[in-house]
Amino acid sequence: MAGRAAVPEVIWARPERAGRGPKPAFTRADIAAAAVKVADEGGLDAVSMRHVAAELGCGTMSLYNYVPRKEDLYELMVDAVSGEHEVWEPSGDWRDDMRRVARQTRALMHRHPWLTRLMSPVYGFSPNALRYLEHCLACLDPLDARYGMKMQLVGMLNGCVTSYVATELAAAERTRSLPWSAEEESAVRIAYLGSALAGGAYPRMAAAFTEDSGPIDLEGAFELMLERMLDAFEPRGGS
Repeated sequence: MAGRAAVPEVIWARPERAGRGPKPAFTRADIAAAAVKVADEGGLDAVSMRHVAAELGCGTMSLYNYVPRKEDLYELMVDAVSGEHEVWEPSGDWRDDMRRVARQTRALMHRHPWLTRLMSPVYGFSPNALRYLEHCLACLDPLDARYGMKMQLVGMLNGCVTSYVATELAAAERTRSLPWSAEEESAVRIAYLGSALAGGAYPRMAAAFTEDSGPIDLEGAFELMLERMLDAFEPRGGS
């Protein structure tokens, strides 16, 4: 594509619209909002320069004057939804604040299911992402650790939440595609599992399911994952 840079560049370092001429018809915020709308309604695969241009009511080639490549469009989208992160006055309890951050991030990813596919450190330094990171670090002020360790905590938190939500979304999508109900499938699978365990070949698995036959508490599992991850960053006293 003509006009695309042959070297890496950051869209935030570019002017809103390249070249001279009349006042731009759209802002980056307009373009990001249109792209997010397309993704929310049709999924990430529905996002194309043509579809976003149609949403804005302009020609596809005109859109390239604002966003030179699709990767830049994705970055605008991630930044736009990152702006939905609430920022509050830190409570002084870093674990409690990180729990709140994690729950908020999970809810955000459920509002925008395509976001899990775009989570990347490459997009981690857009304006709203920087705002989010600064807030997380402010919440972590009471934690006695170097900033490098605090950044690791934030990165692990985001990674854990992203993986958990991606699994939730995949399971929900599979359930929607089935020609039967989730309850019907669960009953069949539980019956099969019971017959497999009854043969005695899997004594530890049989003991595990006897101890806790389910169903899985997804909310409880999320909270347990979060607590275990935060435990890893608790300061340890010297021996």
